[in-house]
Amino acid sequence: MILLIHSGPMTMQSPLSLYQQAIAYQGFIPDPAQQNAVDHLQNCFEALHTGRTTPPRGVYLWGPVGRGKTWLMDSFHSSLQVPSRRQHFHHFMQWVHRRLFQLTGTADPLSSIARELATEVRVLCFDELFISDIGDASILGRLFITLFEEGVVLVATSNQPPQQLYEHGHNRERLLPALAAMERHMQVVDVDGGQDHRLHPGQQHQRYWVQDAAALAGVFERLCGGTAVSSEPVQLNHQHLQPLRHCSQAVWLTFAELCERPLAAADFMALCDRFPAILLEQVPALSSAQREAKIARGTEDAVEQVTAGDRVLPPLSKQDDSVRRLIALVDECYDRRVPLYIEAAVPLTELYTEGALTFPFRRTLSRLQEMQLARF
Repeated sequence: MILLIHSGPMTMQSPLSLYQQAIAYQGFIPDPAQQNAVDHLQNCFEALHTGRTTPPRGVYLWGPVGRGKTWLMDSFHSSLQVPSRRQHFHHFMQWVHRRLFQLTGTADPLSSIARELATEVRVLCFDELFISDIGDASILGRLFITLFEEGVVLVATSNQPPQQLYEHGHNRERLLPALAAMERHMQVVDVDGGQDHRLHPGQQHQRYWVQDAAALAGVFERLCGGTAVSSEPVQLNHQHLQPLRHCSQAVWLTFAELCERPLAAADFMALCDRFPAILLEQVPALSSAQREAKIARGTEDAVEQVTAGDRVLPPLSKQDDSVRRLIALVDECYDRRVPLYIEAAVPLTELYTEGALTFPFRRTLSRLQEMQLARF
């Protein structure tokens, strides 16, 4: 898990100065939408460091992939001189679920978690806020409201504005009070200047091949550099993976082994903890037509009993469970800067063009494209 808590000595850095330096010395292209976002982050930064007791409004940066939202938020976080935490949102939810389990028997565990966070940090920074699960929606409805009441400032990035989060989700009404609170306590900023900054020219570093397993063999040999190589199973949490080969510097797996088995995000976290590079081969073409929606009868979700009744399940495509795992794997590798080398049946832009997950896969495609540049 990435957990960054920052409360270092005072420096002269600020979100605005870091952005100006990036334009002047790092080849960033001026972007009015980014400048607007920086201005909001700068205002929040200054308010947090003036000694005022009333917490300022946080900032919610949203827009299409490649607009620099994560870089802007990370620059804000790195400049803070107050206690703060920066996490990928999926990591944060993993932590919340673990704390809920540890607090079993507590009268109001979500309030306890919010108070716990408020004693540790003044600012929480979330990257890639996205809600697709009724359990998370139920938890966040209470947790976010209590965090705001405790004076915690939230800064987040997302591909969607707050009013579109979990838009067609089951029992979405549980989340509506939290969404309203987010819009009261956060400045919602559209960061869409029309430029995908990940696609700007840069030195190429190929990490994706079409029907060329020999390329992965060369990468594996180079990464291992004469260190001991094994084909023994690898244990991740309570799972055993059977890689093709692995060494201390890399693990080489098939798509079926890593994405067609019931692995969870925590397993991908453990994989990135253990190996500095991941090689994935035999990735098939993942597109397929959506199936007819199913009906579920009286289900139970999260920590609350859902009122019995019919529920329309999303019309997932044939391989969408595997696609979800690939999305989670790419997010983890991207967030941790773990190089992911892929050998697939089709070109990258043709990997997933039809299915129920085309919207979240846009981010995956953009991140895989950025991984083909040396700056990653």
